[in-house]
Amino acid sequence: MNDLSSIWPPFGLSLTTPRLELRPIQDADIPAAVRAALSGIHEPGKSPFSNPWTELPEDELGANMARWYWRCRAGMTPESWTFLFGIWHKNEFIGCQDVEAKNFASLRTVSTGSWLKKSAQGKGLGKEMRAAALSYAFDYLNAETATSEAAMWNEQSLGVSTSLGYEFNGSYRDRWAVDVVEVQRVRLTSASFIRPDWTLKVEGHEATAKFLGL
Repeated sequence: MNDLSSIWPPFGLSLTTPRLELRPIQDADIPAAVRAALSGIHEPGKSPFSNPWTELPEDELGANMARWYWRCRAGMTPESWTFLFGIWHKNEFIGCQDVEAKNFASLRTVSTGSWLKKSAQGKGLGKEMRAAALSYAFDYLNAETATSEAAMWNEQSLGVSTSLGYEFNGSYRDRWAVDVVEVQRVRLTSASFIRPDWTLKVEGHEATAKFLGL
C-alpha cells in the first residue's frame, strides 16, 4: 500500500468540470487553502458564515482551518460524513465545497456549504462547483434531496441556489458572530435539479462508495 488513497479511499476521489477540479483536501493542500482564505473572502465585518472563522487573527486562522479538516476527516463514517473538496482552477486553489450527510442510508439527504476567495468570485465558478457537488451527490451517491442555507442578505449565494433549482424552505432568526440575522433555508430534489450543460467526470468513486458503506 504505497498510495495513501489505498488506505483512505476518499483521497483518490476527484470531480472534474470544464473549468474546475474538486478533490478532498489533503494535508499537503492545507497551506494553499490557508493562503486562499487569507487573500480575502468577504468584506471585513460582513461574514456570510454562521461561524465567523475568517475573522480570526492571521496567526490563528491557519491552525483553525487545519483543525477543522482533521476533525471532519477523523469523524468520517458510513453514518456521518463530510467531504471537504478543495477547488482548483488553472492549478490554483481558490476555495472549498463541503458536502455533508448524517444517516445518509436512511435519509438520502446531503447539505452543502462553500467559499471562494474574492479574486475568483463573480465568474460563475461558485455555481459550477456547487453543480459538480450536486451532480456527484445525486448521480453517484444516489441522494434524493440536498439542502443549504444562507443569510437573507447574501443574494449571491441564494442566487446560485435558485439558478440550480432550489426552492425556499422556510427561514429562522439566528445569531451569527455579533449580529442577529434572518437565515433562508433552501431545498433541492434530484428531479428539480437544473443540471448543467456539461457532464461531470468522476474518478475514484467506487472505492469511496465502498468506504462509506454505500
